[in-house]
Amino acid sequence: MHKINHCERKKIMINRALLRIKIIQILYSFYKGGGQSATLAERELFHSIEKTYELYFHLLQFSVEITHYAAIKIDARKNKLRPTEEDLNPNTRFVDNCFVAQLEKNRCLQDFLNEHKTSWGNNQDAIKNIYELVIASEGYKEYMAAETSDYAADKDFWRKIYKKIILQNEEFSDSIEDQSIYWTDDLEIVISFIIKTIKRFDAENGVNQELLPMFKDDEDAEFASRLIKNTLENETIYRQMIDQHTQNWELDRIAFMDIIIMQAALAEIMTFPTIPVSVTLNEYIEISKSFSTDKSATFINGVLDNIVKELKADNKLIKVVKI
Repeated sequence: MHKINHCERKKIMINRALLRIKIIQILYSFYKGGGQSATLAERELFHSIEKTYELYFHLLQFSVEITHYAAIKIDARKNKLRPTEEDLNPNTRFVDNCFVAQLEKNRCLQDFLNEHKTSWGNNQDAIKNIYELVIASEGYKEYMAAETSDYAADKDFWRKIYKKIILQNEEFSDSIEDQSIYWTDDLEIVISFIIKTIKRFDAENGVNQELLPMFKDDEDAEFASRLIKNTLENETIYRQMIDQHTQNWELDRIAFMDIIIMQAALAEIMTFPTIPVSVTLNEYIEISKSFSTDKSATFINGVLDNIVKELKADNKLIKVVKI
């Protein structure tokens, strides 16, 4: 079981929505790769989750690395053979950003980076590219020209950089995917957690500012473990249920991703009596919109709805209200 560390509190990094996405991705790779066992799939799932959590810290560190890069540029201009007045007396608002200064010394961040040995040392091009986009942006010009600056403005500036520049840059996205196969398709959701983290920063917390933990508690880790095991171990049962309710379709003609999504949804419906059916259906229908065909959401919704109705009619579906 994955334990909770001292940096963890109420807000979390890996929520159940993300867990479901990760499980679908692992299931797809498992079947396409001729997977050997549910145990190996579970191990791969948790490794994937841990890598996504690593990306969270890696991207937080990125703001510190860009700030260091900007400071080096300022020093280089000061040491030119014939420095200008602007070179000698630069506007240092960007490199003096209070949020980044606090983040750089954050204990949770430093502990994680030291333990996992992650760095941007081999990805200086990404730092240079984003830095140049930042200083060319209107937001940067407004920030640097503002008559006054405070902690809130410093936080807001970096929130905008992540949202409007880093997230929107395809070259940066490609760089992230090149660094780890586990980070493919993770950038958008991880940056959303970065933005949440920035909003939560408080100057009074200093180096002890809490970052997001991987899991809220052991219950979410158990949810992921049970769901992927049940999905695989009861594959035959769930696919028979799908087949019976797609009589006008042969399984080999249905998008393979649709089958996996429905299989996982049925596993969740049958395994977790405290999770409302409506919640499960909505979650997997949303996943289909991002990972399958344009018509998948409607198709999956119809099939699963019919299966649920039959299960209820046969008294095979028990749901309890969690108090």
